Amino acid sequence: MGDAQLVERVSSVLEQNPHVPHRNLRFEASEGQIVLRGIVRSYYQKQMAQEAVGGIDGVQTIENQLEVNWT
Repeated sequence: MGDAQLVERVSSVLEQNPHVPHRNLRFEASEGQIVLRGIVRSYYQKQMAQEAVGGIDGVQTIENQLEVNWT
């Protein structure tokens, strides 16, 4: 699977997940490696984003750099 296909899948999964505020998230995809960046409101949202992306075929590793901001 190419990086472009992986980007589409990750974007789709994050947009469809009701537990993840996708408008505050950014990610990079390269050769099966995903880097999540952005701000979420809870550790639950951070974990849900990682779990959602982890279930995608073609994802080999995830670097979760999401920051939790309670305010």
